[in-house]
Amino acid sequence: MGNPILADDAIGVRLAKDFKARLDRVTAARVTVVEECSVGGMNLLEVVADYDRLIVLDSIKTQGGIPGTWYYFTAESLRETMNLNNVHDTNFATALELGRRIGHKIPLENEIHIFAIEVQDNITFAEAMTPPLEDAYPIISEEIFQEVFRFIQG
Repeated sequence: MGNPILADDAIGVRLAKDFKARLDRVTAARVTVVEECSVGGMNLLEVVADYDRLIVLDSIKTQGGIPGTWYYFTAESLRETMNLNNVHDTNFATALELGRRIGHKIPLENEIHIFAIEVQDNITFAEAMTPPLEDAYPIISEEIFQEVFRFIQG
């Protein structure tokens, strides 16, 4: 997930492209890689419906976070962010739940694996990531790839 022309927000898109190439070489597993997902809200349903498991790669910006730090959690952790009372505030968790309620096949919360990479700048239009994230990219990429590969094989 992310926007390839918003500096560090491109991290998920870049990881997905790199992982697709690597996965094509090392696994015969049936894996669909969506290399670019710049949609949000209810439009996410078109991307996530009809899969048994999702692996999401995205950026995150937290107060005091160190660019290049990455976090792993499942969609179970998103439960507290849901707000089904106002569709104008449709975040990822809300879109998933609403999709289930209207009959879409959406993976169970424990089958949605999210890797969020701490970023420095996710609002500046730029085709390059910031130097701290670019410097950390080889390590981030390898660590997360190993985790993703483990999910695919397991």
